[in-house]
Amino acid sequence: MPEGPSILILKEKLNPFKGKKVLDANGYAKGFDAELLIGKTLKDIKTWGKHTLLCFPKFTVRVHMMLFGSYKINERGKKNASLHMRFAHGEVNFYIAAVKLIEEPLDEVYDWSADIMSKVWNADKTLAKLKAKPKMMICDALLDQKLFAGSGNIIKNEALYRAKLHPESLIGEIPDKKLKELIDKVVDFSFDFLKWRSTGVLTKHLEAYEKDICPRNYIPFQQKDTGKTKRHSYFC
Repeated sequence: MPEGPSILILKEKLNPFKGKKVLDANGYAKGFDAELLIGKTLKDIKTWGKHTLLCFPKFTVRVHMMLFGSYKINERGKKNASLHMRFAHGEVNFYIAAVKLIEEPLDEVYDWSADIMSKVWNADKTLAKLKAKPKMMICDALLDQKLFAGSGNIIKNEALYRAKLHPESLIGEIPDKKLKELIDKVVDFSFDFLKWRSTGVLTKHLEAYEKDICPRNYIPFQQKDTGKTKRHSYFC
């Protein structure tokens, strides 16, 4: 599943289409009529967490690539697209993606302060949200998009490793100082993720995710599906 930093990279790749008119559109995304985009101008591109937001004059199209989604720009894959948009000088194709029409103002739909990559990210607000869920495992909290929009399993594992926290720790049993440290690690690693992904060297810098040996203690990582989300965790 693409995480927040990867969605920012996608946004940059889509920027050349800003201000351009959609000449043709189709796709098999359930519950979305792609034809309503034909003749409309793409005014802006925003992101929130793992959501790509294609802003048109009177509505926004939300694209979420879920677990197995992908995209191609100015080329096509072998499968039919969930959403295909053709412009005068290029095209955009999303595959295995959920597509939704949003007609409300985005400020009424999204809490921008929950986005780990946002300029208005609010660490204090996130700390308060965490403390309101004392029985939640921290591994689940890091995948809760209302708490950490944009965080996925890579960010979860790397932030927990850097903060030296067990993924099954209950929030209520973690000292405030350690929670604040974790919040900082999430954001710091996310921007490192963006830098490394942009230059194609992300996997070289991962310390815990999908690793066999802990580089800090030189012992094998334990691998376990943790929390209610049952996603892979790596810890020692």
